[in-house]
Amino acid sequence: MKVRRIARQLARTDGAEIAEAALVLPLVFMLLLGIVWFGRAFNIYSTIQQAAQQGAITAARASCVTCGNAPNGNVYNTIVAVMQASNLDPGQIVSPGAPPTGCTNSGNITICQQVLLNPTSNPTQIQTCGYPPAPSPSQICGALVSFQYPFQFYLPFTSLNNQKIILSAQAQSRMEN
Repeated sequence: MKVRRIARQLARTDGAEIAEAALVLPLVFMLLLGIVWFGRAFNIYSTIQQAAQQGAITAARASCVTCGNAPNGNVYNTIVAVMQASNLDPGQIVSPGAPPTGCTNSGNITICQQVLLNPTSNPTQIQTCGYPPAPSPSQICGALVSFQYPFQFYLPFTSLNNQKIILSAQAQSRMEN
């Protein structure tokens, strides 16, 4: 008796709820996927910024006895360690091109040591420090580290699907005397 009544009630529904759910659920799913992927992009950006900052701190330090003759190798190793701690592949670092004058590339990472961090003339150009390290007390000498890392979105049915975005990281650190 109860089964027949339930069957009659189900037969009278016109399926509007199912149609609404069929329209809304994919949109909600895409929104959630977007939140996840943009969150991951932010996480990667934060990690590469932290790696660049740690690399700049390492580059700004004076050479040590155990560092050997490769201070840029220490900067590279520091950046790789930070990236690997967050499960990022340092092998994906993109080459930004030829380094500016006075800078070097180590594993697609641009490292500028002994440069003015706040140049008064032509701030778009890298200016090296002389000896003594800073020409005046108002100018700060230090190190710059920069690199780029690709991120690929996976958002099906959107224009962002499989789009590769290049995230840039740059950090500077002043030298300690």
